Parts: sequence; C-alpha cells; structure tokens
Amino acid sequence: MKWFAKFRAGQSFIPLWFVGAVFLVMQASQAHAYIGPGAGLGAIAVTIAVVLGGLFLIVGLVWFPLKRLLRGKKASAEAGKETDAAQ
Repeated sequence: MKWFAKFRAGQSFIPLWFVGAVFLVMQASQAHAYIGPGAGLGAIAVTIAVVLGGLFLIVGLVWFPLKRLLRGKKASAEAGKETDAAQ
C-alpha cells in the first residue's frame, strides 16, 4: 500500500534512474557484420515485392469489385433505354 500512497501524492511511480537504465540498455550497438551485395540486393527486392504485393492486394480487393459494381449499374441503365427493333 505504500507505493499507492506515493503514487497518489504525485511522486513518480517509476524512479528516474530506472527509466534511464532501461533506455541505456535499449541503445543499439554496432553489429560488426557485413551484408554482401547479393544479400543486400535480395533484401531490397523482397522489400519492394512486399510493398507491391500489398498494393496489388488493395487493388484486387477494392478496385475490381467497385469497377464491376459500377459497370453493372451502367449496363442496367442502358438496358432500360434500349427499344426492341422488331416493334
């Protein structure tokens, strides 16, 4: 209950030194690694493929059904205007 009383009094629940220690541990260090040109170009190609795949997924799920819906409305409107040539 002591921590709750400190928290309600407006004092910091997490000490500042603890937050600083967490950020210090989370800092990135040098990897000392080498990515060759083949692996680098492969990583770039995979990234581009994922982005384009997401774009094509959106186009396939949104654009084509919307286009089919609009085409269906246009065709039904034109069907009502047509007259039979045999009359």
